[in-house]
Amino acid sequence: MELKLINDKGAAGTVQATDEVFGRDYNEALVHQVVVAYQANARLGTRAQKDRGAVRHSTRKPWRQKGTGRARAGMTSSPLWRGGGKIFPNSPDENFSHKVNRRMYRAGMASILSKLVREDRLRVVEELRVDQPKTKMLAQKLKAMGFEGLLVITDEVDQNLKLSSRNLANVEVIAARQANPVALVRYPNVLLTKKAVVTLEEMLK
Repeated sequence: MELKLINDKGAAGTVQATDEVFGRDYNEALVHQVVVAYQANARLGTRAQKDRGAVRHSTRKPWRQKGTGRARAGMTSSPLWRGGGKIFPNSPDENFSHKVNRRMYRAGMASILSKLVREDRLRVVEELRVDQPKTKMLAQKLKAMGFEGLLVITDEVDQNLKLSSRNLANVEVIAARQANPVALVRYPNVLLTKKAVVTLEEMLK
């Protein structure tokens, strides 16, 4: 499998990559499962509601049991009353995680990368650096390469590059070890450094 190599001036050749990672058939069901699982595993159980025992209400009976013509009532904390507790309250201990086998996760990542290659949305660059942490410098460099929305994956994140990308709403810079299915499907284009290609091949084989 050959990946397109570019530089500041445009096309600069090709880079050899393994078919196992960049030439795999697209499996839509697997990709969907991997993306959903990744998002679910990042979710925190921060929702908390009160049941009838946790609601702060008086335990006095609102009215006598018989003779009023109204339905019998025991406490105002009843879930049937406004301001009462929930019948099945959400708990902060709720577990949203999905289990995905390691082989499935790697196959899903390789499937996404392969589709990006087939759709001509993945490029490789020798290296990507900026001399100073300036947003304008990085924006000009990416514009010269013909990119707008872009995910940059490097072997190791350069601090200047990271700081320069923070104010660009449609650009994200991550290390190859942090590559994930959500980031890969979110951006219209992906730019890899040569070393990042090698790292991804080692991770996903």
